[in-house]
Amino acid sequence: MSKKALLIIPPDRFNEDELFKPKEALEKAGIEVTIASTKTGEVIGDFEGKANSEKVFSNTPATDFDVISVIGGSGTIDHLWDNDELSTYLKKAHNDKILVTGICAGSVSVVKAGLLKDREATCYPVDVQKNQLKENNVKYVEKHVIAHSDVITGDGPDGAEEFGKALVDAIN
Repeated sequence: MSKKALLIIPPDRFNEDELFKPKEALEKAGIEVTIASTKTGEVIGDFEGKANSEKVFSNTPATDFDVISVIGGSGTIDHLWDNDELSTYLKKAHNDKILVTGICAGSVSVVKAGLLKDREATCYPVDVQKNQLKENNVKYVEKHVIAHSDVITGDGPDGAEEFGKALVDAIN
């Protein structure tokens, strides 16, 4: 049976590198990728790049996937950080032994779901994100990727390729 990944983007202003680089790594490894958001249809990125949200994540069973990743971008802060549906979805996926991951602002969504309390994580190295980690009892580490067996976080566009590789390695 082939492996599957669900990449969750905000309904607008996702980061193109953080979506497309991990997506490419996953697809090159033969992993089927589905893009989801809070809506379906075309989504415009921070730099006018376009992606198609095929599904609404909350209507999509997490157990259909081997990995779930929350992608960053300025829209993630506005639409996903305090999204109770997303937090509940990530907690349930984690409880169902699905690998939960996030990159950049998406890492903060994972942290806010309570999945990294008293552990290490990374995010984009700006105070607004690092402070969210601290407020949720997570130790910020300045690295491109922090990989635990059940949760992986990435720092942002510069680490997007390494993040994609970590996802592939973790589920293969």
